[in-house]
Amino acid sequence: MAASTRPVVLDVDTGVDDACALLLAARHPALDLRAVTCVGGNAPVDAVVTNTLTVLEAAGRLDVPVARGAARPLLEHPVNAAHVHGADGMGDLDWAKSQAAPDPRHAVELLRDVLLEAAASGDPDDLVTLVPLAPLTNVALLLRTWPEAAAGLREVVFMGGAAHVGNATASAEFNVFHDPEAAAVVLDAAGELGVNVTMYGLDVFYDPRVTRDEARAMVERGGRGPAELGGRLVGFQCERFDSTAATIGDAGAVCAVIDPSGVRTERLPVRVELAGTWSRGRTIVDRRDWSGDLAHDPHGAAPSLVDVCLDVDAERYARLWVDTLTGALTPSTTGEER
Repeated sequence: MAASTRPVVLDVDTGVDDACALLLAARHPALDLRAVTCVGGNAPVDAVVTNTLTVLEAAGRLDVPVARGAARPLLEHPVNAAHVHGADGMGDLDWAKSQAAPDPRHAVELLRDVLLEAAASGDPDDLVTLVPLAPLTNVALLLRTWPEAAAGLREVVFMGGAAHVGNATASAEFNVFHDPEAAAVVLDAAGELGVNVTMYGLDVFYDPRVTRDEARAMVERGGRGPAELGGRLVGFQCERFDSTAATIGDAGAVCAVIDPSGVRTERLPVRVELAGTWSRGRTIVDRRDWSGDLAHDPHGAAPSLVDVCLDVDAERYARLWVDTLTGALTPSTTGEER
């Protein structure tokens, strides 16, 4: 690992927006992509594995191990998002699927092995930033089965939840809604194990956008590489939602790892609602600033403190994504240390 690169592992349910994130993580020079783990969510897990390998092949990174993980949530029945991502989960593009094989380990075993290796190195710069962009099933299983693996974590930066809005329901964001028990387990375990957590949720998710014209220019580069694939993914979203621009979605969470000063965060108590008829899967972000209310509340403050992203420099992150995929990075766009 070069001294200036940060080790990262992505946990994905690829997914158009996960594909955008994978391209960024695979190509940005500030990141050392150690592994990718797959979970059912936007698409069934076997499709997720194929899509992930296809994206990494386009990025020229089939050296990165990819492992199949949980096929379904801990308790819920799986519900995919084909209405957003297409029948194959990745935009139904005219793009040949990779024939590469995944790693033989289960995703949770691959996560364990990568993190224990990082912990064993004794080098703080070798600690891994885990970036879950999917339901948190794999991560919950990891932290409860092998909590010692948390010693290899620098932090967790996850795409999920929201302080103010929902999309799967009026209250809940899709990744948390898909497996709310897993999200609750991850927040609890992170608090117990002393792992720093950042929530890149719907409050900022939709803001970094790439225009249809920018996407067309990326596609015109051709070569079946990251720029062309990224442009086609944005173009698919523009067509599906009849818009002149589309979000880079999960890629914003990767941007927040590369360039954390592009988001404004507040460290706040967060719980996951597990029971409400209308609010199951909602992330309850406690923004109260008066101790009297806290003292009066029979539940008290949530024990898990999370750095919640509340604002984003959308143009900056969109430019970071485009420049990375097109090879147009300059020293001012490579990000900075957290």
